[in-house]
Amino acid sequence: MRENTTKYGRPTVIWEITLKCNLHCIHCGSSAGKQREKELSTDEALRLCDEFSRVNVDEVCLIGGEPFLRGDWHSIASRVKDLDMRLSVVTSGYVNGKQDILNKLDKLEPFTVAVSLDGATPSVHDYIRGKKGAFDNAIEFIFSASDRGLPTTIVTTVSKLNYRELPSIANIIMGKRIAWQIQVAAPFGRFKKELMLSEREYYAVGLFIAHLRKNYSKEEMPVIGAHSFGYYSKRIPCLGLYPEWKGCVAGLSLLGVQSNGNIKGCLALPDDFVEGNIRERSLVDIWEDPKTFIYNRDFSLDKLGDLCKGCPHGEVCRGGCNSMSVTATGKVFNTPLCFYRIEKYEPEEVKHAEIIAEEMIKELDQSIS
Repeated sequence: MRENTTKYGRPTVIWEITLKCNLHCIHCGSSAGKQREKELSTDEALRLCDEFSRVNVDEVCLIGGEPFLRGDWHSIASRVKDLDMRLSVVTSGYVNGKQDILNKLDKLEPFTVAVSLDGATPSVHDYIRGKKGAFDNAIEFIFSASDRGLPTTIVTTVSKLNYRELPSIANIIMGKRIAWQIQVAAPFGRFKKELMLSEREYYAVGLFIAHLRKNYSKEEMPVIGAHSFGYYSKRIPCLGLYPEWKGCVAGLSLLGVQSNGNIKGCLALPDDFVEGNIRERSLVDIWEDPKTFIYNRDFSLDKLGDLCKGCPHGEVCRGGCNSMSVTATGKVFNTPLCFYRIEKYEPEEVKHAEIIAEEMIKELDQSIS
């Protein structure tokens, strides 16, 4: 057992091992495509894995860009496992050599293999992903991984472009023991703010996820709402992994690493939130420095933004997801999407959302009957 060197517990690391990507997704907050200048070398990446161990990291999730476009991804993943950390990978599935990749993943025994699926048809998914054939490649990867017994998750990033696709996506994976993470697209990188879910659409999607969680077993439909789905609704139970939302964990139990060695509390925060670079300071030094991640480690109620100020849940909720707060409003602790606030101040939006959700639920029920 490694000694815990930090008072913040065992963090999860989301590690962008390359920004290189063969797709051009509409909602990509990183504007992925070309690799970053001065991405970490293999030796630097492997040394960083050792540093993860020194801060007692629990899980490392490898993302991109497209992580499998980095030629040494397997060496990095193997080092993570050798150091007794859980390993997860997020991919588009649009990669050459799928069977070789899957063979290597089999031996690595990852905690989960996540594949992005943003539509139930090629026309929607390929449009969002910016590449013809993206849907067919994603579906092939998803079911090839699942059929091998690899723990498989699909990740759907919802916006105005695809939220009505959710019933059809649910039908694709129903009963297949494939987990589903549904998250809200935030307005940064390539994603335009006008494509964000409205309060009505957001609440409707929340009702739909709640319906799935209530009416289908975890074996039939293991689904969560992540990244901004909440908070403190009187009608919609917590949709995440835990029974209660307790605030943004960036810099508390979450670390983000960019492919050039920059460190953030969360990769979904803008580059204004870079706390240092592992070429200049050790990860232990960055993580344990009382001056880093101060925006989240030094929370107090008076720091709540105007949208959240005075909320009875403010002390625990802490203004929701800081990525959504910052990218949509320019402030931390100030999320524009909140079930509690919609219910309290926008009752007409709730009524309209109920109609949309009923239509989505009816569509799902008809497709599986």
